[in-house]
Amino acid sequence: MGLSPEGVRLLLEGGNALGLDLSPHVPAFSRLYDLLMEANRRVNLTALRTETEVVVKHFLDSLTLLALPLWEGPWRVLDLGTGAGFPGLPLKIVRPELEITLLDATKKKVDFVAEAVAALGLKGAMALWGRAEVLAHDPTHREAYHRVVARAVAPMCVLAELGLPFLALEGAMVAQKGPKVAEELGRLPQALPLLGGRMGEVRRLALPQGGEERHLVVLVKEASTPPRYPRRPGLPEKHPLC
Repeated sequence: MGLSPEGVRLLLEGGNALGLDLSPHVPAFSRLYDLLMEANRRVNLTALRTETEVVVKHFLDSLTLLALPLWEGPWRVLDLGTGAGFPGLPLKIVRPELEITLLDATKKKVDFVAEAVAALGLKGAMALWGRAEVLAHDPTHREAYHRVVARAVAPMCVLAELGLPFLALEGAMVAQKGPKVAEELGRLPQALPLLGGRMGEVRRLALPQGGEERHLVVLVKEASTPPRYPRRPGLPEKHPLC
């Protein structure tokens, strides 16, 4: 069935607002929409049910990442806490040269993401089931990514501890946040030096087709993260560093 004409219009106009021509990618987004709606009838993947919500708050919101000049390269990217595949799947559709690992601790969500990757033929995308606190100590993943992205996952102090250990030196992590990010950022600088990170840009923008306020918070990796981080599963959330 795919996206309706109205859904296609929302996608294309929203893409234009972000400086993106999404017309070549309409078939992929239509297929992803069908896959998400079909799977959501079997298991609870997302609370967003309408076509407009999915297009605006999943597809376009994910693509606000491309407002930052961080994607011009065949980077290795980790989508930390991908959920039903956001922002990683839209990012991979529009920037196929990126090698993206989509990580989540919930098996049913990882199973869906793997299904979507296969159905869309996304070469260089992999769904991964596991805890960030464990995988960040695996030599295959530790300091192995050029970019880490996270959307609606955890407060910044927790995200920094979970995400920075995955980043290679001079890599960048981008956390997608809503309007109330100032309080999280206020405490963050005291934790970053412990993890080998520093603050980068904080980009404020409006979500296309609705104008909701968003922030892209960039953390830069400038030194190796000490081996003790991240701490064992659950500790970063229970006892954040800041």
